[in-house]
Amino acid sequence: MTRKRILTGDRPTGKLHLGHYVGSLANRVRLQDEYECFFIIADLHTLTTRPEKENIEGLRQNVIDVVLDYLAAGIDPAKSVIYLQSAVPTVYVMNLLFEMLVTVPRLSRIPSLKEMARAANIGEEQMPFGLLGYPVLQAADILMPRANLVPVGKDNESHVEITREIARRFNSLYEEVFPIPDVLLSDVPSLIGTDGQAKMSKSLGNAIFLSDSAKTVRQKVFSMYTDPNRVRADIPGQVEGNPVFVYHEVFNPDKAEVADLKDRYRQGKVGDVEVKEKLATALNSFLDPIRERRATYEAHSGLVERVIYEGTERAAEEARETELLMRKAMGLTGIWNRISRKARQAIEKEAEAQST
Repeated sequence: MTRKRILTGDRPTGKLHLGHYVGSLANRVRLQDEYECFFIIADLHTLTTRPEKENIEGLRQNVIDVVLDYLAAGIDPAKSVIYLQSAVPTVYVMNLLFEMLVTVPRLSRIPSLKEMARAANIGEEQMPFGLLGYPVLQAADILMPRANLVPVGKDNESHVEITREIARRFNSLYEEVFPIPDVLLSDVPSLIGTDGQAKMSKSLGNAIFLSDSAKTVRQKVFSMYTDPNRVRADIPGQVEGNPVFVYHEVFNPDKAEVADLKDRYRQGKVGDVEVKEKLATALNSFLDPIRERRATYEAHSGLVERVIYEGTERAAEEARETELLMRKAMGLTGIWNRISRKARQAIEKEAEAQST
């Protein structure tokens, strides 16, 4: 490997939103010139909470939408590998082998797994083995291309620590096959939703999507939660923690305008309408080029499918190399080689005896 590698990705549960952009996408776009990047569409992970057939049948369009958002955000398939997790058989093998290297109590201590179970209305007694082993499958994803760096949101940091532990244990038990990957958190690890109550999420209905029209963005901005104690524009308002100003800080490049709005809001000299109008303008200016690129890619029939196909072929090639390194390190290749060699010798001897 001439450059260090990155592995990160998304579950294909629908279109991506601004929270995905600030949480990870922006870092991916920025780093793709510096690192060799592998971006996974983690469809197997969706089965940990929704294994039903109807969910699987709906995945195809979600996969297409996620990759369209990748391309629209600026990920270049000529520089980065975009691939479908379930189409790389080595991931299943690595997941099985890594399950031997981590304990159930260790996995049970990961708080985000319980949160995922609650979000999926799964009681603690009904937690599937696959959901408990979610971080092990993530370790297989990360270590398949032998990644050095993992850009993730804050809620996935503990999962990457499991990967680091598994990599160390494998290297210690067998041979040093895997680098110990580091975590890269974004400057905005999580983005509060438009409701002001929880982080932005598709399932909570508090998201602004990268593909939303300008009209939809404006509607969502004007429905945003602000200071509940400010019933009139002449009442001084709270800026800190106010979602409208959080978004201004992140997406409005005119810092002088943001500072002026904050000052007047604190003094009760500006109304929510003006603050939100300027936020809608800033957000739409930010999203306009993303929407334009998405429309261009969407208009080319088969282009997204080709990006996924070629990326998956490249990932599978890398996966085969990693699997071979693992098998050699563990001694599994030697077992099969000796058995198959002995079997071939017996077959050849039997054939020779029958011919004489």
